[in-house]
Amino acid sequence: MTIADSHLDLGDPLPIDGTAIQMRLAEAAIDLFYERGALATTVRDITHACGLTPGALYNHFASKDHLLYLVVRDIHRQVDEQLGVLLAGVGDDPTAQLTAAVKFLVSHTAGFKKRSRVANREFTLLTGSRRQEVTALRRHLRDRFAEVILAGAHRGQFQLVGGQDLGAATMHAATITTMCVRISEWTLVNYPLTMEDLQDQHAELALRMLGVRRD
Repeated sequence: MTIADSHLDLGDPLPIDGTAIQMRLAEAAIDLFYERGALATTVRDITHACGLTPGALYNHFASKDHLLYLVVRDIHRQVDEQLGVLLAGVGDDPTAQLTAAVKFLVSHTAGFKKRSRVANREFTLLTGSRRQEVTALRRHLRDRFAEVILAGAHRGQFQLVGGQDLGAATMHAATITTMCVRISEWTLVNYPLTMEDLQDQHAELALRMLGVRRD
């Protein structure tokens, strides 16, 4: 799928292109995975939350693990797709791109806390090709940030620890994205910062990490 063909929006029902029943089961699973973790959540828990019998899940997913995989994969797909769309529309200034990218990631992790936490915590339960696919999506997301950071370094806008090269840009990208996605672990419902404050402060932290000081 190209950016021009993009149709994946944050908050869209999961799994992508799923049936109505699959989406009901997935939404219930996300709530339970967030509260208890996937390991402590049973098929019966998920179907009971939907008013269905346990056998109903197996009519729509191969297993609970299959449901977890689709949910985690598609959350990552939505985020990566939307980030690509955002960067394509910001212009070519690396500082503006990085600011927008950080604010976007903050808006996802704080605004879609359950989805973000499930995607970033429960993906470690995936195995084999499923784990490899999600890992590749996570690296692609990181690499989008690294490309912006490297462009900023080459233009003299960013000063990177370790050199003005791809390796250093990737290290900074990993640190910045991790900082953003961990918001879902510590923000509370009544946390005193607004979404705008969270976005602005994380964008400022990211820029300072890259040697940018703004009055």
